[in-house]
Amino acid sequence: MDISIVVPLFNEEESLPHLAEWIDRVMVEHGFSYEVIMVDDGSRDGSWQVIEGLRAKNPAYKGVKFRRNYGKSAALNVGFGHAQGDVVITMDADLQDSPDEVPELYRMVKEEGFDLVSGWKKKRYDSKLAKNIPSKFFNWTTRKMSGIKLHDFNCGLKAYRRDVVKSIEVYGEMHRYIPVIAKWAGFGKIGEKVVQHRKREFGVTKFGLDRFVNGYLDLMSIMFMSKFGKQPMHFFGLIGSCSFLLGFIALVVVCVLRLCGRIALTNSVWFYLSMLFLVLGAMLFLAGFLGELICRNSSTRNTYLIEKELV
Repeated sequence: MDISIVVPLFNEEESLPHLAEWIDRVMVEHGFSYEVIMVDDGSRDGSWQVIEGLRAKNPAYKGVKFRRNYGKSAALNVGFGHAQGDVVITMDADLQDSPDEVPELYRMVKEEGFDLVSGWKKKRYDSKLAKNIPSKFFNWTTRKMSGIKLHDFNCGLKAYRRDVVKSIEVYGEMHRYIPVIAKWAGFGKIGEKVVQHRKREFGVTKFGLDRFVNGYLDLMSIMFMSKFGKQPMHFFGLIGSCSFLLGFIALVVVCVLRLCGRIALTNSVWFYLSMLFLVLGAMLFLAGFLGELICRNSSTRNTYLIEKELV
């Protein structure tokens, strides 16, 4: 099979028939063998009924319905698990991504040898204040931290070699950083293509401003795990050694001052405050790291309650 198209969706019943018609037309015009995997992330409208209707008309359409809303990363991860095409294309269901971009994305992967090609919505029709400006700052930060020269990490329109999606795992809200995860997994040939961004025709956006805060926390988690996930002692050993050395020096200084009668140890508020913040900071950071390790090694991390399937 040439192409698997993975479409995560949430409450997009109006858009789906138009998207399916558009995809079918492009696939037929270019002679691709294909499948379309629509992952319903717990929609509360008639999206699943639309998917069932598409399946009845065309067996190339497959569907997975979550019992509740888990998020885009979960939908992509399940879609990747079902994908069988040589090239896997992801796109959003809101008609802001154009299926006309698929043939060129496919060519870049098959002929130019890219592991991953990310879309770049160079001209956007979103709100500048709510989306464009924060998005540019977010992408700039991610470029600097990851070393991947992409302009739009969060673009939903991407193309992958099948090996890539079968080798990576997406959970939480990590869908923003799939290029970073792919690079970490050893897939370093990552390209970019300017793609068309269209105005939303139906419904409203499903993402709020909290995605930027969560996005940066996820980025820090990925960067930390990529460097120290296998050898945490390289990080914590260094921090622990430095803390012990500073603590020892501070103890010597305090003891000397106490012996000289310069201070009363129990009356030194700065000593207690510095120790309090040092201990709290170390405990909180260690708790976050241990929590991340537990999450990554949990057997139920990517277990989702699936209500129905059409595969």
